[in-house]
Amino acid sequence: MRKRIFHILEPSNKKDLSHYFDLFIMAMICLSVVDIILESEATLRAKYGNWFQYFEVCSVVTFSIEYGLRVWTCIEKKKYASPFSGRIKYMTHPMALVDLIAILPFYLPFVGIDLRFLRILRLFRIFRVLKMARYSSAFNLIRSVFKEKKEELLVTSVFIVIILIIISTLMYYLEREAQPDHFSSISKSLWWGIVTLTTVGYGDVYPITALGKALGGIITLLSIGLIALPSGILASGYTEQIIRRKESKRKNDKKENL
Repeated sequence: MRKRIFHILEPSNKKDLSHYFDLFIMAMICLSVVDIILESEATLRAKYGNWFQYFEVCSVVTFSIEYGLRVWTCIEKKKYASPFSGRIKYMTHPMALVDLIAILPFYLPFVGIDLRFLRILRLFRIFRVLKMARYSSAFNLIRSVFKEKKEELLVTSVFIVIILIIISTLMYYLEREAQPDHFSSISKSLWWGIVTLTTVGYGDVYPITALGKALGGIITLLSIGLIALPSGILASGYTEQIIRRKESKRKNDKKENL
């Protein structure tokens, strides 16, 4: 029975019971997220508050059963084969933690958690949308891209942080006398650096001295290409993954035809 339930819980592309279970859980996730969003509207909450609560209970019960069954059946995988340590290892897996976070806020009032803290934790219900990653090939594709390109992204991120610190420091020394409120320290100058490097430019903090404007103009032009680096890395990785999957599918189709 445990093995059968394990295969039902695992994502499947075939038109079997596992596939329909995946569709059911995905529908519950989507409806739960919609429920959380609509509940935040005061007028809807006042009128349909009971219905929101009923569906919340229904969804939590569903996700709780799913989580319990996953913990129970995870030892069917070789890496979680040990009945005790294997289950502990599974429970610390990122996707298992997402499953736990999705239901935890509902149960905390029963253990006497402070209500102010509870209101903050209730925001974690929106993390239920991350459960979709287990059932969506698109999420898996994005995860593969990040995993494959993590070194390039790390190097690029470190480079951007270094540039951010340098330009914020330079702007601090150029603008601190003219604008002591906005550029009173390097840490405050970092806000200007972030909105400039990301080309957002809110306009709340900007240089007014001649040298400051010159530096700001150079950094604005530089940021267009600088911030595009991570996007380029992810785009190339995404393309490589798609090509690789298409080739793998083509090879599998040839084997089946043979």
